[in-house]
Amino acid sequence: SATALNTLTPRNLAALLYLVQTRWLLTDPSLVFFFLQGIVDGLLHNHFIAIATRSQKTCGGPAMMTANFSIQPIGRFAGASQPVKRPKEFACFSYDKNHELRLDDSSLKWYYTPQMGVDLSKGFNTFQKQDDSKDEHLESLLKAIMAHEQETGQKIDANIITWRGMMTKIMGTLFEQFDGFEMNATLYQDCIFIEENHEYKMNSRRNEGQRQRRGGPPQALMQFWGYKFETLATIPATWHETPRDYIENRDNQVVNNKEQYCSVVRTGIGKTTLCLGGEVDASKSPLLSNPFSRHPHLTTAATVWDSKPEEKGAPINWVELKTTAEIRNQGDMEAFHRKLMKYWIQSFLLGVPKIIVGFRTRDGVLVNINEIETHRIPETVNARPNAKWNADMCVNFAADFLKWLTRTINDEGVWRISRRPQSPIIEVYKVEGTGHGDILSDEFKNWRIKLALGLSRETGAD
Repeated sequence: SATALNTLTPRNLAALLYLVQTRWLLTDPSLVFFFLQGIVDGLLHNHFIAIATRSQKTCGGPAMMTANFSIQPIGRFAGASQPVKRPKEFACFSYDKNHELRLDDSSLKWYYTPQMGVDLSKGFNTFQKQDDSKDEHLESLLKAIMAHEQETGQKIDANIITWRGMMTKIMGTLFEQFDGFEMNATLYQDCIFIEENHEYKMNSRRNEGQRQRRGGPPQALMQFWGYKFETLATIPATWHETPRDYIENRDNQVVNNKEQYCSVVRTGIGKTTLCLGGEVDASKSPLLSNPFSRHPHLTTAATVWDSKPEEKGAPINWVELKTTAEIRNQGDMEAFHRKLMKYWIQSFLLGVPKIIVGFRTRDGVLVNINEIETHRIPETVNARPNAKWNADMCVNFAADFLKWLTRTINDEGVWRISRRPQSPIIEVYKVEGTGHGDILSDEFKNWRIKLALGLSRETGAD
Protein backbone atom coordinates (compact mmCIF):
# COMPACT_ATOMS: atom_id res chain seq x y z
CA SER A 1 0.00 0.00 0.00
CA ALA A 2 1.01 3.66 -0.25
CA THR A 3 1.26 3.87 3.55
CA ALA A 4 3.66 0.93 3.67
CA LEU A 5 5.77 2.43 0.89
CA ASN A 6 6.19 5.63 2.87
CA THR A 7 7.82 3.65 5.72
CA LEU A 8 10.40 1.86 3.56
CA THR A 9 14.04 2.32 4.58
CA PRO A 10 16.79 2.26 1.93
CA ARG A 11 17.92 -1.18 3.14
CA ASN A 12 14.40 -2.65 3.01
CA LEU A 13 13.80 -1.07 -0.37
CA ALA A 14 16.98 -2.65 -1.76
CA ALA A 15 15.94 -6.07 -0.48
CA LEU A 16 12.48 -5.66 -1.96
CA LEU A 17 13.86 -4.67 -5.35
CA TYR A 18 16.15 -7.72 -5.33
CA LEU A 19 13.15 -10.00 -4.80
CA VAL A 20 11.22 -8.25 -7.55
CA GLN A 21 14.07 -8.60 -10.04
CA THR A 22 14.69 -12.29 -9.32
CA ARG A 23 10.98 -13.10 -9.63
CA TRP A 24 9.99 -11.01 -12.65
CA LEU A 25 13.13 -10.33 -14.66
CA LEU A 26 13.18 -13.80 -16.21
CA THR A 27 9.49 -13.75 -17.14
CA ASP A 28 8.87 -10.17 -18.21
CA PRO A 29 11.54 -7.46 -17.78
CA SER A 30 9.01 -4.69 -18.39
CA LEU A 31 7.25 -5.57 -15.10
CA VAL A 32 10.34 -4.45 -13.18
CA PHE A 33 10.05 -1.05 -14.84
CA PHE A 34 6.37 -0.77 -13.92
CA PHE A 35 7.07 -1.83 -10.32
CA LEU A 36 9.82 0.78 -9.94
CA GLN A 37 7.49 3.40 -11.36
CA GLY A 38 4.85 2.27 -8.88
CA ILE A 39 7.32 2.68 -5.99
CA VAL A 40 8.00 6.30 -6.93
CA ASP A 41 4.33 7.05 -7.52
CA GLY A 42 3.32 5.33 -4.31
CA LEU A 43 5.69 7.45 -2.21
CA LEU A 44 3.75 10.51 -3.36
CA HIS A 45 0.34 8.90 -3.01
CA ASN A 46 -0.54 10.03 0.53
CA HIS A 47 0.57 13.56 -0.27
CA PHE A 48 -1.83 13.76 -3.22
CA ILE A 49 -4.68 12.23 -1.22
CA ALA A 50 -4.21 14.82 1.52
CA ILE A 51 -4.25 17.66 -1.00
CA ALA A 52 -7.39 16.30 -2.69
CA THR A 53 -9.22 15.92 0.62
CA ARG A 54 -8.22 19.42 1.84
CA SER A 55 -9.32 20.90 -1.49
CA GLN A 56 -12.74 19.26 -1.29
CA LYS A 57 -13.31 20.42 2.28
CA THR A 58 -12.23 24.01 1.66
CA CYS A 59 -14.15 24.30 -1.61
CA GLY A 60 -17.35 22.80 -0.27
CA GLY A 61 -16.85 19.68 -2.36
CA PRO A 62 -18.29 16.24 -1.65
CA ALA A 63 -15.50 15.10 0.67
CA MET A 64 -17.82 13.25 3.08
CA MET A 65 -19.55 11.45 0.20
CA THR A 66 -16.48 10.60 -1.84
CA ALA A 67 -15.08 7.11 -2.27
CA ASN A 68 -11.60 6.85 -3.77
CA PHE A 69 -10.03 4.05 -5.78
CA SER A 70 -6.25 4.23 -5.71
CA ILE A 71 -4.38 3.94 -9.01
CA GLN A 72 -0.96 3.84 -7.35
CA PRO A 73 1.21 1.92 -6.94
CA ILE A 74 0.59 0.39 -10.35
CA GLY A 75 2.87 -2.55 -9.63
CA ARG A 76 0.07 -4.25 -7.70
CA PHE A 77 -1.75 -4.86 -11.00
CA ALA A 78 1.17 -6.82 -12.48
CA GLY A 79 0.84 -10.53 -13.14
CA ALA A 80 -1.26 -12.82 -15.29
CA SER A 81 -4.45 -11.38 -16.73
CA GLN A 82 -7.71 -11.93 -14.89
CA PRO A 83 -10.37 -13.88 -16.84
CA VAL A 84 -11.96 -12.19 -19.84
CA LYS A 85 -15.09 -13.34 -21.70
CA ARG A 86 -15.05 -13.17 -25.49
CA PRO A 87 -17.30 -10.30 -26.66
CA LYS A 88 -20.44 -11.58 -28.38
CA GLU A 89 -22.69 -9.32 -30.40
CA PHE A 90 -26.35 -9.75 -29.49
CA ALA A 91 -27.74 -6.55 -31.04
CA CYS A 92 -26.80 -3.71 -33.34
CA PHE A 93 -28.09 -0.39 -34.63
CA SER A 94 -27.28 2.13 -37.35
CA TYR A 95 -27.32 5.85 -37.91
CA ASP A 96 -28.14 6.84 -41.48
CA LYS A 97 -26.62 9.77 -43.41
CA ASN A 98 -28.88 12.15 -41.48
CA HIS A 99 -27.94 10.52 -38.16
CA GLU A 100 -31.40 9.04 -37.79
CA LEU A 101 -31.46 5.89 -35.66
CA ARG A 102 -32.33 2.55 -37.22
CA LEU A 103 -32.41 -0.72 -35.29
CA ASP A 104 -30.71 -2.68 -38.06
CA ASP A 105 -27.36 -3.09 -39.83
CA SER A 106 -28.16 -0.81 -42.79
CA SER A 107 -25.03 1.33 -42.23
CA LEU A 108 -22.66 -1.63 -42.17
CA LYS A 109 -19.68 -1.14 -44.51
CA TRP A 110 -17.06 -3.44 -46.01
CA TYR A 111 -13.35 -2.86 -46.16
CA TYR A 112 -11.67 -2.50 -49.54
CA THR A 113 -8.07 -1.38 -49.90
CA PRO A 114 -7.69 2.33 -50.76
CA GLN A 115 -5.24 3.78 -53.25
CA MET A 116 -1.96 5.22 -51.98
CA GLY A 117 -0.86 8.81 -52.50
CA VAL A 118 -4.29 10.28 -51.80
CA ASP A 119 -4.48 13.68 -50.12
CA LEU A 120 -6.54 13.12 -46.97
CA SER A 121 -7.38 16.83 -46.81
CA LYS A 122 -9.40 16.68 -50.02
CA GLY A 123 -13.07 17.36 -49.32
CA PHE A 124 -12.56 19.07 -45.96
CA ASN A 125 -14.65 22.05 -47.08
CA THR A 126 -17.64 19.81 -47.87
CA PHE A 127 -17.36 17.63 -44.76
CA GLN A 128 -20.80 16.62 -43.44
CA LYS A 129 -19.92 16.61 -39.75
CA GLN A 130 -22.17 15.31 -37.02
CA ASP A 131 -23.04 17.95 -34.44
CA ASP A 132 -22.33 16.24 -31.14
CA SER A 133 -22.89 19.31 -28.98
CA LYS A 134 -26.24 17.79 -27.95
CA ASP A 135 -26.08 15.22 -25.17
CA GLU A 136 -27.57 11.98 -26.55
CA HIS A 137 -26.95 10.07 -23.30
CA LEU A 138 -27.40 6.28 -23.71
CA GLU A 139 -30.55 6.70 -25.80
CA SER A 140 -29.64 4.62 -28.87
CA LEU A 141 -27.92 1.89 -26.84
CA LEU A 142 -30.96 1.55 -24.58
CA LYS A 143 -33.29 1.33 -27.58
CA ALA A 144 -31.20 -1.51 -29.04
CA ILE A 145 -31.19 -3.34 -25.70
CA MET A 146 -34.93 -2.83 -25.32
CA ALA A 147 -35.59 -4.25 -28.81
CA HIS A 148 -33.50 -7.32 -27.96
CA GLU A 149 -35.34 -7.83 -24.67
CA GLN A 150 -38.70 -7.48 -26.41
CA GLU A 151 -37.62 -10.20 -28.81
CA THR A 152 -36.40 -12.59 -26.12
CA GLY A 153 -38.72 -11.64 -23.27
CA GLN A 154 -35.74 -11.55 -20.89
CA LYS A 155 -33.64 -8.82 -19.31
CA ILE A 156 -30.01 -8.94 -20.44
CA ASP A 157 -27.56 -10.24 -17.87
CA ALA A 158 -25.08 -7.44 -17.11
CA ASN A 159 -23.58 -5.69 -14.11
CA ILE A 160 -22.62 -2.60 -16.12
CA ILE A 161 -24.04 -1.08 -19.32
CA THR A 162 -22.07 1.65 -21.06
CA TRP A 163 -20.35 2.79 -24.23
CA ARG A 164 -17.07 1.23 -25.28
CA GLY A 165 -15.48 4.68 -25.03
CA MET A 166 -16.04 4.78 -21.28
CA MET A 167 -14.43 1.38 -20.77
CA THR A 168 -11.52 2.44 -23.00
CA LYS A 169 -10.83 5.34 -20.65
CA ILE A 170 -11.04 3.09 -17.59
CA MET A 171 -8.78 0.36 -19.01
CA GLY A 172 -6.15 2.88 -20.08
CA THR A 173 -6.06 4.73 -16.76
CA LEU A 174 -2.79 3.23 -15.50
CA PHE A 175 -0.77 4.52 -18.44
CA GLU A 176 -2.70 7.68 -19.40
CA GLN A 177 -1.41 10.16 -16.85
CA PHE A 178 -2.42 13.37 -18.61
CA ASP A 179 -5.97 12.51 -19.68
CA GLY A 180 -8.72 12.87 -17.13
CA PHE A 181 -12.36 11.86 -17.42
CA GLU A 182 -15.77 12.39 -15.87
CA MET A 183 -18.68 10.00 -16.15
CA ASN A 184 -22.21 9.89 -14.77
CA ALA A 185 -23.61 6.65 -13.41
CA THR A 186 -26.83 5.34 -11.91
CA LEU A 187 -27.95 2.04 -10.42
CA TYR A 188 -31.17 0.56 -11.77
CA GLN A 189 -32.42 -3.00 -11.28
CA ASP A 190 -29.02 -4.16 -9.96
CA CYS A 191 -27.17 -2.81 -13.02
CA ILE A 192 -24.95 0.28 -13.26
CA PHE A 193 -25.52 2.47 -16.32
CA ILE A 194 -22.58 4.74 -17.19
CA GLU A 195 -22.37 7.65 -19.64
CA GLU A 196 -19.84 10.39 -20.28
CA ASN A 197 -20.41 13.67 -18.45
CA HIS A 198 -21.27 15.80 -21.48
CA GLU A 199 -20.34 19.12 -19.89
CA TYR A 200 -16.86 17.82 -19.03
CA LYS A 201 -16.46 16.49 -22.57
CA MET A 202 -17.30 19.84 -24.16
CA ASN A 203 -15.04 21.76 -21.76
CA SER A 204 -12.16 19.40 -22.51
CA ARG A 205 -12.67 19.90 -26.23
CA ARG A 206 -12.54 23.69 -25.84
CA ASN A 207 -9.35 23.40 -23.81
CA GLU A 208 -7.77 21.20 -26.48
CA GLY A 209 -8.54 23.83 -29.08
CA GLN A 210 -6.79 26.46 -26.98
CA ARG A 211 -3.72 24.23 -26.64
CA GLN A 212 -3.33 23.81 -30.41
CA ARG A 213 0.32 23.01 -31.06
CA ARG A 214 2.33 25.55 -32.99
CA GLY A 215 3.12 24.91 -36.64
CA GLY A 216 0.96 21.78 -36.90
CA PRO A 217 -2.24 21.21 -38.86
CA PRO A 218 -5.46 22.34 -37.13
CA GLN A 219 -7.02 19.73 -34.87
CA ALA A 220 -10.23 19.75 -36.90
CA LEU A 221 -8.32 18.92 -40.08
CA MET A 222 -6.44 16.06 -38.44
CA GLN A 223 -9.73 14.60 -37.20
CA PHE A 224 -11.09 14.88 -40.73
CA TRP A 225 -8.14 12.81 -42.04
CA GLY A 226 -9.43 9.86 -40.03
CA TYR A 227 -12.93 10.12 -41.48
CA LYS A 228 -11.51 10.60 -44.97
CA PHE A 229 -9.49 7.40 -44.59
CA GLU A 230 -12.65 5.52 -43.59
CA THR A 231 -14.36 6.82 -46.74
CA LEU A 232 -11.40 5.76 -48.89
CA ALA A 233 -11.17 2.31 -47.29
CA THR A 234 -14.82 1.22 -47.25
CA ILE A 235 -17.60 0.34 -49.67
CA PRO A 236 -21.34 0.20 -48.88
CA ALA A 237 -21.84 -3.45 -49.90
CA THR A 238 -19.78 -6.53 -50.64
CA TRP A 239 -17.22 -6.20 -53.43
CA HIS A 240 -19.22 -8.04 -56.07
CA GLU A 241 -22.30 -5.92 -55.27
CA THR A 242 -20.50 -2.57 -55.49
CA PRO A 243 -20.24 -0.78 -58.88
CA ARG A 244 -16.76 -0.35 -60.28
CA ASP A 245 -17.27 3.42 -60.60
CA TYR A 246 -17.95 3.69 -56.88
CA ILE A 247 -14.80 1.77 -55.96
CA GLU A 248 -12.61 3.84 -58.28
CA ASN A 249 -14.07 7.20 -57.21
CA ARG A 250 -14.10 6.90 -53.44
CA ASP A 251 -11.69 9.84 -53.27
CA ASN A 252 -14.48 12.05 -54.62
CA GLN A 253 -17.15 10.90 -52.15
CA VAL A 254 -18.42 13.51 -49.70
CA VAL A 255 -17.14 12.58 -46.24
CA ASN A 256 -20.02 12.12 -43.78
CA ASN A 257 -19.46 10.96 -40.20
CA LYS A 258 -23.17 11.04 -39.35
CA GLU A 259 -23.55 7.52 -40.72
CA GLN A 260 -22.45 4.79 -38.30
CA TYR A 261 -22.86 1.11 -37.56
CA CYS A 262 -22.78 0.22 -33.87
CA SER A 263 -22.29 -3.21 -32.36
CA VAL A 264 -23.76 -4.15 -28.96
CA VAL A 265 -21.85 -6.91 -27.20
CA ARG A 266 -21.87 -8.81 -23.94
CA THR A 267 -18.47 -9.45 -22.44
CA GLY A 268 -16.79 -9.80 -19.05
CA ILE A 269 -13.66 -8.62 -17.27
CA GLY A 270 -12.77 -10.38 -14.05
CA LYS A 271 -16.02 -11.00 -12.18
CA THR A 272 -17.95 -8.16 -13.85
CA THR A 273 -20.30 -8.77 -16.78
CA LEU A 274 -20.49 -5.89 -19.24
CA CYS A 275 -22.82 -4.79 -22.01
CA LEU A 276 -20.99 -2.40 -24.35
CA GLY A 277 -22.04 -0.44 -27.40
CA GLY A 278 -19.54 0.96 -29.86
CA GLU A 279 -19.04 1.96 -33.47
CA VAL A 280 -17.49 -0.60 -35.83
CA ASP A 281 -15.77 0.72 -38.95
CA ALA A 282 -16.16 -2.17 -41.37
CA SER A 283 -16.28 -5.88 -42.09
CA LYS A 284 -13.90 -7.60 -44.45
CA SER A 285 -15.30 -7.79 -47.99
CA PRO A 286 -15.58 -11.27 -49.54
CA LEU A 287 -14.30 -11.62 -53.12
CA LEU A 288 -16.10 -14.14 -55.27
CA SER A 289 -13.64 -13.83 -58.15
CA ASN A 290 -10.22 -12.45 -58.92
CA PRO A 291 -10.44 -8.67 -58.39
CA PHE A 292 -7.66 -8.01 -60.87
CA SER A 293 -9.87 -9.21 -63.74
CA ARG A 294 -12.04 -6.12 -63.29
CA HIS A 295 -9.56 -3.78 -61.60
CA PRO A 296 -6.15 -4.37 -63.24
CA HIS A 297 -4.82 -1.04 -61.92
CA LEU A 298 -5.07 -2.18 -58.29
CA THR A 299 -1.83 -3.49 -56.84
CA THR A 300 -3.45 -4.78 -53.65
CA ALA A 301 -6.86 -6.17 -52.93
CA ALA A 302 -9.03 -6.82 -49.94
CA THR A 303 -8.35 -10.05 -48.09
CA VAL A 304 -10.96 -12.78 -48.49
CA TRP A 305 -12.87 -12.91 -45.22
CA ASP A 306 -16.43 -13.94 -44.41
CA SER A 307 -19.33 -11.53 -44.19
CA LYS A 308 -21.14 -10.91 -40.93
CA PRO A 309 -22.62 -14.26 -39.79
CA GLU A 310 -26.36 -14.57 -39.29
CA GLU A 311 -25.95 -16.41 -35.98
CA LYS A 312 -25.96 -14.00 -33.03
CA GLY A 313 -22.87 -14.25 -30.87
CA ALA A 314 -20.67 -15.80 -33.56
CA PRO A 315 -17.23 -14.20 -34.07
CA ILE A 316 -17.33 -11.41 -36.67
CA ASN A 317 -14.44 -10.38 -38.89
CA TRP A 318 -14.56 -6.69 -38.08
CA VAL A 319 -11.77 -4.28 -38.88
CA GLU A 320 -10.90 -1.09 -37.02
CA LEU A 321 -9.56 1.72 -39.23
CA LYS A 322 -6.94 4.12 -37.88
CA THR A 323 -4.66 6.82 -39.28
CA THR A 324 -1.37 7.98 -37.84
CA ALA A 325 1.78 9.81 -38.87
CA GLU A 326 4.35 7.76 -40.77
CA ILE A 327 7.22 6.40 -38.69
CA ARG A 328 10.48 8.18 -39.56
CA ASN A 329 12.64 7.67 -36.48
CA GLN A 330 12.85 6.05 -33.06
CA GLY A 331 10.77 8.79 -31.46
CA ASP A 332 7.97 8.17 -33.96
CA MET A 333 8.13 4.45 -33.19
CA GLU A 334 7.80 5.11 -29.45
CA ALA A 335 4.80 7.37 -30.07
CA PHE A 336 3.17 4.72 -32.26
CA HIS A 337 3.63 2.03 -29.62
CA ARG A 338 1.93 4.29 -27.08
CA LYS A 339 -0.99 4.72 -29.51
CA LEU A 340 -1.23 0.96 -29.82
CA MET A 341 -2.64 0.77 -26.30
CA LYS A 342 -5.81 2.65 -27.26
CA TYR A 343 -6.02 0.76 -30.56
CA TRP A 344 -5.79 -2.54 -28.69
CA ILE A 345 -8.27 -1.65 -25.93
CA GLN A 346 -10.90 -0.41 -28.38
CA SER A 347 -10.66 -3.53 -30.53
CA PHE A 348 -10.30 -5.91 -27.57
CA LEU A 349 -13.53 -4.69 -25.96
CA LEU A 350 -15.72 -5.31 -29.02
CA GLY A 351 -13.90 -8.41 -30.28
CA VAL A 352 -12.44 -6.74 -33.39
CA PRO A 353 -9.72 -9.12 -34.66
CA LYS A 354 -7.86 -6.81 -37.03
CA ILE A 355 -6.77 -3.17 -37.13
CA ILE A 356 -5.84 -1.51 -40.42
CA VAL A 357 -3.59 1.51 -39.97
CA GLY A 358 -3.15 4.12 -42.68
CA PHE A 359 0.18 5.92 -42.37
CA ARG A 360 0.25 9.50 -43.61
CA THR A 361 2.78 12.25 -44.12
CA ARG A 362 2.81 15.25 -41.78
CA ASP A 363 0.69 17.16 -44.29
CA GLY A 364 -1.87 14.39 -44.70
CA VAL A 365 -0.93 12.27 -47.72
CA LEU A 366 -1.66 8.54 -47.40
CA VAL A 367 1.59 6.65 -48.03
CA ASN A 368 1.23 3.16 -46.56
CA ILE A 369 -1.14 0.67 -44.95
CA ASN A 370 -0.40 -1.94 -42.32
CA GLU A 371 -2.72 -4.69 -41.08
CA ILE A 372 -2.30 -5.57 -37.40
CA GLU A 373 -3.85 -8.53 -35.63
CA THR A 374 -5.33 -7.32 -32.38
CA HIS A 375 -4.25 -10.30 -30.27
CA ARG A 376 -0.59 -9.83 -31.29
CA ILE A 377 -0.31 -6.24 -30.10
CA PRO A 378 0.51 -7.02 -26.42
CA GLU A 379 3.38 -9.35 -27.28
CA THR A 380 4.72 -6.87 -29.84
CA VAL A 381 4.78 -4.10 -27.24
CA ASN A 382 6.28 -6.31 -24.52
CA ALA A 383 9.08 -7.37 -26.85
CA ARG A 384 10.48 -3.83 -26.76
CA PRO A 385 12.75 -2.71 -23.91
CA ASN A 386 11.06 -0.46 -21.35
CA ALA A 387 7.57 -1.05 -22.72
CA LYS A 388 5.30 1.92 -22.07
CA TRP A 389 2.23 -0.14 -21.21
CA ASN A 390 1.17 -3.68 -20.41
CA ALA A 391 -2.07 -5.30 -21.57
CA ASP A 392 -2.42 -7.67 -18.61
CA MET A 393 -2.09 -4.76 -16.21
CA CYS A 394 -4.81 -2.87 -18.10
CA VAL A 395 -7.15 -5.85 -17.72
CA ASN A 396 -6.28 -6.39 -14.05
CA PHE A 397 -6.80 -2.73 -13.22
CA ALA A 398 -10.18 -2.71 -14.97
CA ALA A 399 -11.24 -5.93 -13.23
CA ASP A 400 -10.37 -4.60 -9.77
CA PHE A 401 -11.87 -1.18 -10.38
CA LEU A 402 -15.15 -2.54 -11.76
CA LYS A 403 -15.48 -4.95 -8.84
CA TRP A 404 -14.95 -2.02 -6.46
CA LEU A 405 -17.37 0.17 -8.42
CA THR A 406 -20.21 -2.36 -8.19
CA ARG A 407 -19.82 -2.32 -4.40
CA THR A 408 -19.52 1.47 -4.19
CA ILE A 409 -22.52 2.47 -6.33
CA ASN A 410 -25.05 0.63 -4.20
CA ASP A 411 -28.24 2.69 -4.39
CA GLU A 412 -30.13 5.02 -6.71
CA GLY A 413 -29.26 8.60 -7.53
CA VAL A 414 -26.74 10.00 -9.98
CA TRP A 415 -23.08 9.32 -9.26
CA ARG A 416 -19.98 10.99 -10.68
CA ILE A 417 -16.92 8.93 -11.63
CA SER A 418 -14.00 11.34 -11.92
CA ARG A 419 -10.29 11.14 -12.55
CA ARG A 420 -8.41 14.44 -12.79
CA PRO A 421 -5.30 14.56 -15.00
CA GLN A 422 -2.24 13.16 -13.19
CA SER A 423 -4.32 12.29 -10.13
CA PRO A 424 -3.43 9.01 -8.36
CA ILE A 425 -7.09 8.29 -7.56
CA ILE A 426 -10.48 7.84 -9.20
CA GLU A 427 -13.21 9.56 -7.19
CA VAL A 428 -16.82 8.37 -7.02
CA TYR A 429 -19.47 10.50 -5.35
CA LYS A 430 -23.16 11.35 -5.57
CA VAL A 431 -24.33 14.46 -7.41
CA GLU A 432 -28.07 13.72 -7.15
CA GLY A 433 -29.55 11.88 -4.19
CA THR A 434 -32.52 10.27 -5.92
CA GLY A 435 -33.71 9.24 -9.35
CA HIS A 436 -31.58 8.49 -12.39
CA GLY A 437 -31.13 11.92 -13.96
CA ASP A 438 -31.23 11.84 -17.75
CA ILE A 439 -29.08 8.71 -17.99
CA LEU A 440 -32.13 6.47 -18.43
CA SER A 441 -35.04 7.39 -20.67
CA ASP A 442 -38.62 7.10 -19.43
CA GLU A 443 -39.28 4.71 -22.32
CA PHE A 444 -36.57 2.33 -21.12
CA LYS A 445 -37.67 2.46 -17.47
CA ASN A 446 -41.30 1.86 -18.42
CA TRP A 447 -40.26 -1.11 -20.54
CA ARG A 448 -38.25 -2.62 -17.70
CA ILE A 449 -41.23 -2.25 -15.36
CA LYS A 450 -43.41 -4.11 -17.86
CA LEU A 451 -40.77 -6.80 -18.20
CA ALA A 452 -40.52 -7.22 -14.43
CA LEU A 453 -44.30 -7.54 -14.17
CA GLY A 454 -44.39 -10.21 -16.85
CA LEU A 455 -46.25 -8.01 -19.35
CA SER A 456 -43.54 -8.04 -22.01
CA ARG A 457 -45.08 -10.69 -24.27
CA GLU A 458 -48.41 -8.89 -24.38
CA THR A 459 -47.18 -5.30 -24.61
CA GLY A 460 -43.67 -5.54 -26.03
CA ALA A 461 -44.79 -4.40 -29.46
CA ASP A 462 -46.84 -1.44 -28.20
